[in-house]
Amino acid sequence: MLPSGKENSLLVVDIGNTTVTCAVFVKDAVVELFGFPTDTLTEPDMLPAAFHPLASVNPFVQNAMLCSVVPAVSGPVKDYLSGVLGGQIFQVSFDIKLPFSLSYDTPSSFGVDRIALCAAGRKLYPGKPLIALDIGTAITIDVLSADGQYLGGFIIPGLDLMAAALHEKTAQLPFVTIERPSELLGRSTVSCIRNGVFWGCVAQIDGLVARIICELQKQRENDPAFMVTGGNATAVAGLLAARPQLVEHAVAKGACYLYELNASRQ
Repeated sequence: MLPSGKENSLLVVDIGNTTVTCAVFVKDAVVELFGFPTDTLTEPDMLPAAFHPLASVNPFVQNAMLCSVVPAVSGPVKDYLSGVLGGQIFQVSFDIKLPFSLSYDTPSSFGVDRIALCAAGRKLYPGKPLIALDIGTAITIDVLSADGQYLGGFIIPGLDLMAAALHEKTAQLPFVTIERPSELLGRSTVSCIRNGVFWGCVAQIDGLVARIICELQKQRENDPAFMVTGGNATAVAGLLAARPQLVEHAVAKGACYLYELNASRQ
């Protein structure tokens, strides 16, 4: 049941490479949440079944914000939502109003999930430098200055991609599901892969974040806020030396904020 103010509710559809997360917001609060595999969207006739939970909150939800890193499904989903909801359907992109200045050589190639995550960070930590970490299919790190200038970032293979590459590019190494190991050192091929990928990821993020903090100090920035989200964030975040703030559904929250900024201009 949607709370008071439901007439102002917003659907955010966050389409990642692996998973689709759908969140219904009333103001800044998530009041409904559901998801399904991204592969579900490959056939247009599968859209009604994928989005069937919307039936329980319609007609209260009329407007939506789409944040998709899978261009092939973006158009069909946007058209479907427009027909079902009947309201304004916005899409996160580099050329909408942003709460930060995006200085990037090819802004059209800057991931919309990264845009939304940076937007969420600006709302959560206004006036502070920001390190925004997303540990998903790929691992991204983006850095903003205190005044909202985009300073740069990193894109790294995620845990499962690292494991898949070892399997696919070698003759004998098996594919290993990655989870937090119980010890540091592996004693079998499987545990050596698992431990190497997992602890290597932790060490890599630690090293990059330490270098980012040094770079911010050189630029006379204050201590940064450090936030983390993503499918593997829970497993990794608590082991990082800089202790980031875990923000669940940060990309969806950032997309919600971007809707607020842009809908008010219509």
